[in-house]
Amino acid sequence: MNHSDIRRGLALSIGASAMFALLSAYATLLKPLSGLDIFAWRIVWTVPGALLLVALRKRLPILRALVVRVVTQPKLGAAMVVASGLLGTQLWLFLWAPLHGRMLEVSLGYFLLPLVMVLVGRFHYHERLDALQWLAVACAAVGVAHELWVTGAFSWPTLVVALGYPPYLMLRRRINQDSLAVFTVEMALMLPVAVVFIIKGASLQAIAARAEMWCLLLPGLGALSTLALASYLKASRLLPVALFGILGYVEPVLLVFVSITLLRETLSAAQLATYVPIWIAVALTALHSVRFVRLASN
Repeated sequence: MNHSDIRRGLALSIGASAMFALLSAYATLLKPLSGLDIFAWRIVWTVPGALLLVALRKRLPILRALVVRVVTQPKLGAAMVVASGLLGTQLWLFLWAPLHGRMLEVSLGYFLLPLVMVLVGRFHYHERLDALQWLAVACAAVGVAHELWVTGAFSWPTLVVALGYPPYLMLRRRINQDSLAVFTVEMALMLPVAVVFIIKGASLQAIAARAEMWCLLLPGLGALSTLALASYLKASRLLPVALFGILGYVEPVLLVFVSITLLRETLSAAQLATYVPIWIAVALTALHSVRFVRLASN
């Protein structure tokens, strides 16, 4: 990976984190739709957004070639179906949680995810970590250990995020195709399921008379989703796994901020003892990223 790719990856990762955090609050604007309803409409509106992005970036030939390979190569086709299912689970959970007061639990899963990815990078991909990265991991581990000590376990939304994303990202790397084209195919594979949910659910009746839903809020959901996911997945291919994993701490910090300020969830003193060491890890990560960019530019 060259220095230009690393700088682009850093910008894309941080931008994606900010957009994902805003998306959690955006879901509350779509009431009375349920989390499953919003997930289905998100897919419906994200597919055309992804296709538009493919066209604007002049990658339609790449997308066509990938579709042909998915259809004609059973192993690649099966891998894409599995990847689509893993991603779909995460997309649904992310929209379900803010509607049920569980966004802080999801944010804890995103705090754990970089730790898992750092371990994947170190022990599966044999990437080397420098002292500052190890210190960031150690600080985050203190917060994780405190959470386990206080609660004795993690909630299921936390575990779905922390243990569900790494296999997906590893599979994405193994597929090793253009990130935007793969993302578009994943969305297209979810589309039939989303349409079934919409037809069988009650969302059509709930929003039939709400023009702002059709003209603004639902298309906005698709646009924000497309930009955020495309940026995140592109960053996952541009950055070393360990660095990409540690940068993942930015998103849960923003999610906590959104959960407290916009979603009105509360953070107890015991939870602060979990989050403060992880926030220190975020600060160390920011310092490491600045140093990394400076070294790359020299």
